Amino acid sequence: MTDAPRATGAGLAEFLDMMRQMRAECAWKASQTHESLAQYMTEEAGEAVEAIHEGDDRHLQEELGDVLVQIYFHAILAEERGAFTMDDIVEGLRQKMIRRNPHVFGGLRGTNPSIEETNRIWQRVKEQEEAQGLRRS
Repeated sequence: MTDAPRATGAGLAEFLDMMRQMRAECAWKASQTHESLAQYMTEEAGEAVEAIHEGDDRHLQEELGDVLVQIYFHAILAEERGAFTMDDIVEGLRQKMIRRNPHVFGGLRGTNPSIEETNRIWQRVKEQEEAQGLRRS
């Protein structure tokens, strides 16, 4: 690890509130749906990939922010419908990472598997999740 600054996540909850405010006070944002925003999710993800290939950290930072806006936007839309919240997204992701990384968080901790074995573990857990109905194919 480097001595680089570490994020605290302090602004993430504040940004949720900003997204709620923008939905309430911006006619364009208020009119959006998951379907109308889908094109932007694809576009922003593609631009992030371009920035990665360019090796331009500033560009990548900007594009990752644009992807994050899309994630937050969709989370707020779902929250408004009572479907799920950003907290649900994060908790689901947290649980998935615990399941899929037993060499870091579970019974295989400290075994230091090879990259190839790590990929096999990941795939095996994904298959188990699918069989248990925890993920879609």
